[in-house]
Amino acid sequence: MADHYTHGHGHPVARRQMGGEGAAAAAAAAGDHEIKEQDRLLPIANVGRIMKQILPPNAKISKEAKETMQECVSEFISFVTGEASDKCHKEKRKTVNGDDVCWAFGALGFDDYVDPMRRYLNKYRELEGDRAAAAASSRAASVLAPDHPSNSGATATGHFMFNAMDRSDTNNSRQF
Repeated sequence: MADHYTHGHGHPVARRQMGGEGAAAAAAAAGDHEIKEQDRLLPIANVGRIMKQILPPNAKISKEAKETMQECVSEFISFVTGEASDKCHKEKRKTVNGDDVCWAFGALGFDDYVDPMRRYLNKYRELEGDRAAAAASSRAASVLAPDHPSNSGATATGHFMFNAMDRSDTNNSRQF
């Protein structure tokens, strides 16, 4: 198996984990610095929490399963991001945005995820627009009434949660 994958212009997208000197040699041969594991992988605790959310309450997950999933999701993120980045490069843009990521899902054959991700992106943009409007309103109020108790500087950030494949939507869900 190859020690690294390239995408588009020959730059490494993700590097397979190799023990000891093998990883350093692969990085040197590829002409770039070795990437630290904590910079390459999502935190294992977060991966485990996400995995547990879909399982029955009494289910257990082995360390091997968590580590395998950790590798897979990290590789997947690099794969999709690389495709979106190539699109931006061709369009002479430097910033990958949500539309580029949605496009990459389709271009890579993940068609089942395109519509849910577009819905997420639209909801996210609506929420961010509401937050920006609330912040602007708050700033305007503090200029007009700087000593008012509601203008103490504390702001609520809230948490935006989205399930890309909502299990209640039978059109998009998989039966387990």
